[in-house]
Amino acid sequence: MASTQQVLGADGVPRKPEEEKELNQIMAATFKGRAGRKVIEYLRSITIEYVAGPNISDTELRHREGMRYLVGIIETRISKGQNND
Repeated sequence: MASTQQVLGADGVPRKPEEEKELNQIMAATFKGRAGRKVIEYLRSITIEYVAGPNISDTELRHREGMRYLVGIIETRISKGQNND
């Protein structure tokens, strides 16, 4: 009988553990190699490493935080996929 147990993933969405593991492995495979690393470097440069000045609007700040969150999810899944979590 299949397990109905669910775990919360990096994105906060409950999934079956085997689905979560598969997503992590797919992310790790997708961003493996030089091309994948360059994409992550680019995404980090426009999100996590981007510093906004004091004149940023509330709307733009919220948008940037959402972008950062998404890159964080991707990086978390890559790490878990590389560690076979």
